Amino acid sequence: MNIPRLTLIGAGPGDIELITVKGIRAIKSADVVLYDALANEELLEFAHPKALRIYVGKRLGKYVYTQDEINQKIVSLALEYGHVVRLKGGDPFVFGRGFEEIEYARNFNIECEVVSGVTSAIAAPASIGIPVTTRGFSESFWVITGTTKAGELSKDITLAVQSTATVVILMGMSKLTQICELFAMNGKSETPIAIIQNGTRNNVNFAIGTVSTIIPIVKEQQISNPAVIVIGEVVSLHPSFIEKFSDELALSNKL
Repeated sequence: MNIPRLTLIGAGPGDIELITVKGIRAIKSADVVLYDALANEELLEFAHPKALRIYVGKRLGKYVYTQDEINQKIVSLALEYGHVVRLKGGDPFVFGRGFEEIEYARNFNIECEVVSGVTSAIAAPASIGIPVTTRGFSESFWVITGTTKAGELSKDITLAVQSTATVVILMGMSKLTQICELFAMNGKSETPIAIIQNGTRNNVNFAIGTVSTIIPIVKEQQISNPAVIVIGEVVSLHPSFIEKFSDELALSNKL
């Protein structure tokens, strides 16, 4: 009989090559793989042919299982089959509710391990050439959830907007208008902003602009969830922003 155990794995931001070697090894040894919507399904090919593969993801607020049901499923499957791998997009401890699952499993004396993953907060902007920090532009960065458990805009964004740091917002597309209004009210309507959907994947889509111009650009580019919002001077380093700024500067000089 296999010993019940749980491994939380960060699958990374989408590109399957960004998962760690340790993560791949854990998938190969799994008796059961529970995977999320943001985890690349190609990673399931590394699992043993006889391993159970169960989708427990969420898309646009629609759940296959509630978090309580997922917690219970982890325990029941571990007790029945042995090694349960919980495959999560990004990093399981960055807005992934990973600790909740480990805490629940430990109540049943199930051995737990966390395999960190590459978070989309850094990898998504990097995939289109935007650093979250660079000398002369940003000394630090905030990573904030756009929507709280209560469905409201995070109050931490109010604090972040007052800093000179790069602000990276996950799960915030439904609050994009509010976010832009908040930055504009703080005198940052011309701050560069990028919205990146499917960062690191072949079907990446992104919009570059300023706080005051980004909404119509997002609509034109047809960008929706899941996407990463990056606000700060580092966005001005993107070639398309530089090109647009240069064109506007040249036009204003002619006038």
